[in-house]
This record gives sequence, structure tokens and C-alpha cells, in this order.
Amino acid sequence: MSGSSSIELQALLQHRHHDPFSILGRHPDGKNWVIRALLPHAAKASLPDLDDMPMTALGEGLFSCSGNSHALPAHYRICWEDHHGHQHTIHDPYSFAAQISDFDLHLFAEGRHWHAYRFLGAHAWEVEGVMGLRFAVWAPAAARVSVVGDFNHWDGRCHPMRVRGGSGVWELFIPGLKPGSLYKYEIRNRDSGEVFTKADPYAQQFELRPKTSSVAALPSQHAWGDEAWIQQRHAEAWLHRPMSVFEVHLGSWKRDAQSDFLDYRTLAKELVDYIKPLGFTHIELLPITEHPFDGSWGYQTTGYYAPTRRFGEPDDFRWFVDYCHQNGIGVLLDWVPGHFPKDAFALARFDGSALYEHEDPRLGEHRDWGTLIFNYDRNEVKNFLLSSAMYWVEEFHIDGLRVDAVASMLYLDYSRKAGDWLPNKFGGRENLGAIEFLRELNSSVQGHHPGTLIIAEESTSWPQVTRPTWLGGLGFAMKWNMGWMNDTLEYFKKDPVHRHFHHDQLTFGLLYAFTENFMLPLSHDEVVHGKRSLLHRMPGDEWQRFANLRLLYTLMWTYPGKKLLFMGCEFAQSEEWSEERGLDWWLLDYPLHQGMKQLVGDLNRLYRQQKALHYYDFEWQGFEWIDCHDAAQSVLAYLRKSADNGDAVITILNCTPMPRHGYRIGVPAPGLYQELLNSDSSFYGGSNLGNVAVQAEEIPWMGRPYSISLTLPPLGGLVLKQS
Repeated sequence: MSGSSSIELQALLQHRHHDPFSILGRHPDGKNWVIRALLPHAAKASLPDLDDMPMTALGEGLFSCSGNSHALPAHYRICWEDHHGHQHTIHDPYSFAAQISDFDLHLFAEGRHWHAYRFLGAHAWEVEGVMGLRFAVWAPAAARVSVVGDFNHWDGRCHPMRVRGGSGVWELFIPGLKPGSLYKYEIRNRDSGEVFTKADPYAQQFELRPKTSSVAALPSQHAWGDEAWIQQRHAEAWLHRPMSVFEVHLGSWKRDAQSDFLDYRTLAKELVDYIKPLGFTHIELLPITEHPFDGSWGYQTTGYYAPTRRFGEPDDFRWFVDYCHQNGIGVLLDWVPGHFPKDAFALARFDGSALYEHEDPRLGEHRDWGTLIFNYDRNEVKNFLLSSAMYWVEEFHIDGLRVDAVASMLYLDYSRKAGDWLPNKFGGRENLGAIEFLRELNSSVQGHHPGTLIIAEESTSWPQVTRPTWLGGLGFAMKWNMGWMNDTLEYFKKDPVHRHFHHDQLTFGLLYAFTENFMLPLSHDEVVHGKRSLLHRMPGDEWQRFANLRLLYTLMWTYPGKKLLFMGCEFAQSEEWSEERGLDWWLLDYPLHQGMKQLVGDLNRLYRQQKALHYYDFEWQGFEWIDCHDAAQSVLAYLRKSADNGDAVITILNCTPMPRHGYRIGVPAPGLYQELLNSDSSFYGGSNLGNVAVQAEEIPWMGRPYSISLTLPPLGGLVLKQS
């Protein structure tokens, strides 16, 4: 070769050519053809489809032959022998045309390909009867990308990929490879010439940590059996349905006898057996998207399309979700589009440039967390995240996503000092790209899969988080009520003798309770980092701590909003949660812990059975104060109501350890009022002080024509209903 051809060949042999297909494979040569193959580990090579026609070694692993036979098939084979005398026969990868459509690439570049995972990543693929794996990756700043793996000695010389024009997408079909192959991408940066390897951002499976290779996942063999669940999810009006969520970290909920992880299938059976009798409607999983560091709890994700290998294969996780659905339990997944870790094998500076993140650390780095921030203004990055969300809903039948750290996404100055952030184009602090991304996330996923729920962990007063996008909202289904959580826990940690000074911490939340669709969270964040367990955040002696916690739960389950409780809190775990061990199950040998678990189960059943406690969780019509002013005695009384006229439930909370006899409250109608639940019941470990049933008297009280006189138990909550 000479001239430009010689330069092209030199670029190929120096492993910096962007289009190896222009040289490798079969090409016309006058009336003949010429075949070139790059086989760095071959001693000799031939074409078995032409009577083992020998190929000439040109040096540096390049082989060539020419001819004019029309008998050579389009997808010919090459037989080569390595330096140890082992024979290998392959279809030449460079005899195959590009496999990804221009339309897919167009949608991806526009950020509108909600199923980008179907063409990016590694997939089992068949071309004209030839089976293999098709690889594709987005790396626009690369001069060369190669597939490396256990099938080619992790040698980037063997399988350089073709770039698809200006899309920045590189692809290669490698015939003969099977799912289960380990692989990465070797990337040469166009500007610096630096060469490095990266895991596949779209990989659907990874090796078990601490190993970091991507795995070409097997096509799913799981046969779903949750059709009835999915149909019900699509049809029901979830806003008016009870929703009580059990938040779980799979690695530390329970361990085996050797303190090793349980697998997805065992976890599914044991979790369902445990929480179904307790009456929870959903499980929410701390992130099971692949992550290298156990101590991150999954919140520093490196595999946005891969269930973690810690607990099994992708089909095992499908089985987990299916089993929950068939037992009437929904599955929510914590999902982290706000930041990603700096691990060198993953997304950080993926192609040698700030590809998924921002170049400027004032935009692209979380100082507090030591992580990087996605560049939501870049269509392909937005597409990566949108496609990930759609992937979990469609491929794993997930019922919804809880989006972590939304506040950090919305504000450019989130947790930053002055001068350490850049304003948007209008001079404001709002992240306009993140806002657009979140709106598109919510409208696309929830719009195409009715009944799925996208839930925001959003800790500020950003307006209309759960209002429709066409009204200017962000479009989330629900938002964690962090204000309620903080105020309530702050109140309950106080000695009851001081609570009358802080009565407004329990009443203030009703001023904004219906401005959003709120979920009440007592989550993992409240039982770690020195905060202590919920039980030990309560004041007083042992009896009072348990009574306070039972009272807190009675408030939570009768207060407007859907419910979320972290694992272990249902039986009053004593120690702080740690991801390094299972829960302290031995505590259930003790009556007070048994009683707490019994109370949570009874509260869930009451919440589900009594329409008044859930129908208007998000609307003011469902709540009415009976008395919110008795700060002196630290007593609250309120009504919960449903759409059915006359259907109401009364809650009275005595937040001091002093029993109160003859405590009168106004009621809406005459009749007999019976206790549906008493948190001080001896069944739960209480003193068993209560009322059973009381007859309303025609004594006007609190602006109502009737009233009842009650005995309020110490640190106790009562739930009553007219019989």
C-alpha cells in the first residue's frame, strides 16, 4: 500500500483507526477481491471455505489473501492457528454490515430513545443464520474503541469497533461469542492518546464485586405469572388506595448461618412470608443496581441496567418481583440519577472526556459525596437515564422508582459555597436541564405504564413536585414528606414534660399536608450515622421508649399520606442499622418487641380496612381537626374521613405519660363509639388503660353538638369509630 492507504494501514496497526472496516474484511481489488484480517495471536491463517487457501502474514498480526472466486460466501470463515498450535475457526467479524439502524441513532442523539438499552450494550444477536454477540457503546471523544474480554486475551488489537458517523456510537458484531462472556471496552482518547478500559454503561450484568467486568447477559428465560397484578395496577386509582411500604436493604435484612447473603429467590420467599401477614402493600428496595462498594448501600451506582450480582442472576431478580406480585405485594426500587461515583472502570471520564458529567467541577462534582453529577443538558446522557428507568419497569415489572436526592438535582448551588457554583442562563440557581429531565422521566414512564409510581425524595419547598407537568409541576406521583418526618421525630425525642412548648411541631404539617401527594417516611436515613435507632431516639425508661414509639406509629398510620417504614423498625430494633450484618432477630423473643410488631401489623390492617384512613390521603376533605389547641396537656384529636358520607375515624393522642380520665372531645354524631385500636393495649406491651366503647352524649363540645368522655392512656393513641 502507498499514499493515503499506507497511512490508513499504519493507523490501524498503531491501534488508532476509527474505521477498521475500511481496511479489514473483504474489499474489491480491480477484478479480484482482497481479504485482510487482524489476528495478533495467530501464527498462520487460511480460508476453509476456499479449500484452506492460505493467508499471507504481513507482520504485526495482519494477514491478507486475494482471489476472484465467487464461491466464497458473504460471511466467510477464517481458520487460524495460535503460537501453541491450537486451531481456531471464526466467521470474520469484518464481513458483517452495520447492525444498528440510523433511526435508533437519530432518536438516541435527540434524547428520545426510551429503549436505548435494546441496541447499546452487549446482546445475543443473529445475522443471516450466524449467531454471536453485538456490542455497541457511546464514546464520541474516542479515536478507537475495541471490545476486549475473556475471548481475546483482553487484547485491544483483536476486535476494534466501527464508529457510526457523528453519532459517537461504536459497534461490532462478533460471531461465535455466547452470553456469559466477560468483556469491557478499550478506549483510546482522540486528543490525549491515552488508552484505558471501561465497563459497559449499558451492561445488564456484572461480575461479583470486587471484580468489575461486564457480562454479556443471557436473554431472559423467565416466564412471568403476574398478569393479573399488572392489569390491576393499570386499572386502579392508586391515589385512593392504601399504600404501606416496607423499606429493605437486601444485604442486611437477613443473612444465612454463615453470615453470607441470601439469594433473590430465598429473599423473595422469606420477605413475603414475613411482611404479607404484617399487611404491608409494597416493598421498597435500597438500590440493587450494581455497585462496587457495600458501604454505599447501592447509592453509588456503576451499573444502571444490572441487578447486583450479590444475590444472583437477572432472571433471579425477575423471579423475586414476580413472586411478590403473585402474593399481592408491589416492588419499588430506589434509583439514583443524581450522581455517580468516580471509579475509574465506570462512567467517570468515560471516553477520556467529561462525557456523562460536566467538565467544570462547579457543575459536575458533589463536594460532600465525592461523586460526579450527570450532565442533563446532553441528550445522550438524558437518554441513558430515561432508558434505564424504562428498563426496570418494562424488563423487571418494577412498580415504581423512588428517585434519590432530587433536591441535589434541582439546585445548582446545592450544598455549595458562594463562588463554587455557576448560575443558569437566566442567572438563577435552578438546574434547567435537570428540571426538563425529571419532567420527561415522569411523563414518559408513568404515561406509558399507568399505575407505576415515580416518587421523589425532595427535601426543600420546591413547588408542585407532584403536580402534572402540563400545569408546571415536575410530575412525580408522590414526594417524601421530610418536613413531617423531621418535625415529628424532633418532637418525640423531647421529654414529655417539655412537649407542651413544642405542640406546633405536630400541628404545623397540616398547613401544607395537601399541597403535594405526600408519603410519610421513617426510612433508613433515620437510623444510621449516630442518630440511633427509632426506639432509642425516644425519651424515658424502657417502658416509656416503647410507649412513645407505639404512639409515634399510631400518629403516622392515622395521619394523611402514604406510609414507609424501614426494616427492623417494625419490631423496634435496638441498635443502629448496619449494612454489614443482619437485623437483630433475636429481639423477637421478648414481649415488648413482639408487641411492637403486632401493633404495626394491626395498624396496617386498620389502615387498609378503614376507607377513611386512606381514601383522602392527599386531599383536605379527608382530615378535620377536633382539637389541635390542647398544648397544655399535649393532646391531639382529629377526624379522618372518606368519600362515604358519615364514614369517619377519630384519633386521640396523649403525648404525656400521665393518664387522663374524663377527657372530653366533640364528635360529629350520636351513637356508640368503639375503640378500633389502642396503642396502650396489653397485646402491644402497654398498661391496658382504655375505654372499649363509649356512648356519645348530647353535650356540645368543641363546636360540635355531641361529645364523648374518654380515658386517655399514658403515651397512648386511640382510634375510634361510631358503630
